Amino acid sequence: MNAWFLAAGITAGAVAAIHAVAGGQDVVRPLLAGNLPGEPRRVLHAVWHMVTTDLMLAAVALIWLALGDRPGGDTIAWLLAAHFVAYSGVFLAVSLAASWSKPLLRLPQWMLLLPVAVLAAAGAA
Repeated sequence: MNAWFLAAGITAGAVAAIHAVAGGQDVVRPLLAGNLPGEPRRVLHAVWHMVTTDLMLAAVALIWLALGDRPGGDTIAWLLAAHFVAYSGVFLAVSLAASWSKPLLRLPQWMLLLPVAVLAAAGAA
């Protein structure tokens, strides 16, 4: 069993759960109650659900990698690590582009996503 992949999978699962619960409260409810036109509002809502699904599938894939020696497992792990680095980078870029004080703390999602990338990369290395 690869402990790094297991830790990455459990962390990714926690991130998915936080996204589903906290994101539903802090992002989705205000979005759906807002004044955006119907089509953009529904597209953004669908994207939120798509990300939730993506995070859950990544968690399952990492746990699956942890449970056995899988052909191509390291390649899959590197792709998942890159995936989470990209997610982290988007949140960092958006935070830093805004004129906020303490921008790294305004959209802290990157702090949840980057550890998954690091753990997956450590397992693949």
